[in-house]
Amino acid sequence: MAITKAKGTYDILPSDSYKWSFIEDKIRQVCQIFNYEEIRTPIFEASELFHRTVGETSDLVKKETYDFKDRGDRLVTLRPEGTAGVVRAYIENKMYTEPINKLFYIGSMFRYERPQKGRYRQFNQFGVECFGSSDPIMDAEVISLAVTIIKAFRLKGVKVRLNTLGDDTTRESYKAALVEYFSKYKDDICEDCKVRLEKNPLRILDCKVDRDTEIFKNAPKITDYLSIEAKSRFTKVLEYLDSMQINYEVDPMIVRGLDYYTHTIFEIEAQIEGFGSQNVMCGGGRYDHLVENLGGPSTPGIGFAFGLERLLTAIEAEHDLNSEMQVHLFVIALGDKARLAATKIVNDMRCGGLITEMDYLNGKLKNQFKLCEKYNAKYIAILGDSELENNEINVKTPNSTEQVTIPIDNLYQYVVSKLRSSSCQGCSSSCGDCNCDCEGNKNE
Repeated sequence: MAITKAKGTYDILPSDSYKWSFIEDKIRQVCQIFNYEEIRTPIFEASELFHRTVGETSDLVKKETYDFKDRGDRLVTLRPEGTAGVVRAYIENKMYTEPINKLFYIGSMFRYERPQKGRYRQFNQFGVECFGSSDPIMDAEVISLAVTIIKAFRLKGVKVRLNTLGDDTTRESYKAALVEYFSKYKDDICEDCKVRLEKNPLRILDCKVDRDTEIFKNAPKITDYLSIEAKSRFTKVLEYLDSMQINYEVDPMIVRGLDYYTHTIFEIEAQIEGFGSQNVMCGGGRYDHLVENLGGPSTPGIGFAFGLERLLTAIEAEHDLNSEMQVHLFVIALGDKARLAATKIVNDMRCGGLITEMDYLNGKLKNQFKLCEKYNAKYIAILGDSELENNEINVKTPNSTEQVTIPIDNLYQYVVSKLRSSSCQGCSSSCGDCNCDCEGNKNE
């Protein structure tokens, strides 16, 4: 019997892996513009790290973490989210000696939940964590970074939905109000919410079973319990978002699902046809006590995370990513001498940065043209023994009558100049990556 992949996991085959590379590269480009640096942490950590940061009463810890003992009888957990590991690394490596740390990560996370479309037990996440500043302007910058990434993939209808959990005074007053309100409806809420009512009332609002009922819709709003200081701080965040012209909506019902959040919390959505309520691309918020709770110095922090599977699905619903990956040049060789020369040509093109392919089965001309279609080649160079004798090569543009004969030594410069020209005509989707003065770039 053949061994198959574990339930809730999936293989990323070559036909799709370039899509992931495209997304990750774009994310890294945007993070670089915002001056955020990449950090990579272990896939597993001491279980205590996640149980302390995420919260023992959360569904994530109670039902979904992969906890096990290693051969040294140590209890370890596959990371279910990225923030805790980054905070641990921040403390352990004494990164707090720098006043501000702006970090991002991309990697696999693990949660034991029922697999379904777009939801897996091993999934990929991109996240940002920023340490050192409690200024509301940092909240706005982090939100702006998330918005910019979504817009970089040309998704439409991007909107921020945000709320505030306020300060300690706010939360204590609000928890008391929630307990008083939901105690009246204890027989009408789900079993999990009955436990939350006793241990962590804020989590009731994160209920996925009853959240659309009238009981929940009429529940107290945290915005009515904000202290003067918390209300002033949240107002500042909104002012900065207004200054940046970022589209947002204050939603008092937003409560992030992890225990460590304070003050600003947010979700960012895009209008994706057919996504319905699944149009939330990312979520995050501020966590000003987390570093201190894990043994580090008192350090404010804020961050967010994207599920890359959902982001990829959203991008593919709006755009054809197959067009993003093309072979720049396919070299067709006809004849033994031409085939030998073609290996040098292909190698030279690759050394110059052009994605170049050729036939490795010594196929007939018809079969080599089929390969050109498979690889979506932008240009085709055809070399026969007779052309080789004249040190010439034919260059054809697919789906066009355009074909030229040029010296072999001019092939690289010819293809590069054509690629530059085609990327700027009418300002295609790749425009903005070059330094041209075309009208499309002026409008970007």
